[in-house]
This record gives sequence, C-alpha cells and structure tokens, in this order.
Amino acid sequence: MRNIVIFAAIMIGLGTFMAQMADRMSAASATAAPRQIAAVATPSQPGNRSFSIPRDSRGHFQTEGRIDGQRIGFMVDTGASVVALNEKSASRFGLRPSRADYTATVVTANGTIKAARTRLAQLDIGGLVVRDVDAMVLPDEALSQNLLGLSFLGKLKRFEFAGGRMVLEQ
Repeated sequence: MRNIVIFAAIMIGLGTFMAQMADRMSAASATAAPRQIAAVATPSQPGNRSFSIPRDSRGHFQTEGRIDGQRIGFMVDTGASVVALNEKSASRFGLRPSRADYTATVVTANGTIKAARTRLAQLDIGGLVVRDVDAMVLPDEALSQNLLGLSFLGKLKRFEFAGGRMVLEQ
C-alpha cells in the first residue's frame, strides 16, 4: 500500500511538472517567433466591424492586438474581468509598476496573487479599437500569457462563440 501511495505522489508531481513545462514552452514559442494568426476582420452590418478568431489546437482563442501601435499577443478569456498583462509584456509599453503598486488581489487558476492596476489608453484588436481599457499587470511567474478580458470585450457591441470561432463585433 505504501508503494502505491509513493507511486501516486510521484505521478502527481510529474504531472504538475509536465503541465508547467508545457505552459512555459507555449509561452516561449509565443514570444520567440511571430505567429501566423488566421483571424479575419469583416464588416457585418453597415457601420459595424467584426473580427473573427479561430480556435487553436488546444481549444483556445489566440490573437494579436496593438497597444500604442506595438504588437502584443493575447488569449481571449471571457472569465477574466480585465485585460491582464504579464510584467515582461507590460514593460514593452512603459508599464513598470513598483512593488508598492501591487495592491489588487486577483484569484487565478493558480491561486491568489497581487497585481498592479493600470489603464490602457487604446487597445486595438483586428481593427476594433477600444479606449480607456482597465488592465492589470501580474508577475511573469503568475501569468504566462496576456489575457483579453471583459474590460475590452464588454465595450464591444457583442462577442460570441459561433462555428468554432470567437466573433467580436463593434
């Protein structure tokens, strides 16, 4: 019985280690080489613009956006209240919060973490431009991918999952 418990503990530890490595590898590949994003911006009705993001092989919706004209990768996360940036990405846009700025408590899938509140003057996803977007900066070890949350999505006319794609409309 003791051997079974030891074996189970080793397998759980190995599984956790492999999951963390997979997250790091996907984050590294996302920043190491430019991605080909097959998203399409189309006019849906007169005066409305829409942007369609295909689901990737893991079932996630990955896209690129622009903050201050600079490209940045995001994973669409309808469960995130705000746009979340890791420190490495945020620093590219001049957002370098001090340790004292990390006053917001955020509950993530990996536990509770402190984050720094900020506001993005403009965020452009596929030609859909939203101004004054609430965001948070999280430590790199807590956030491997930047998240496109409801502080952006909620300012759109609509967003929906349809036909294996995430459709954003402004």
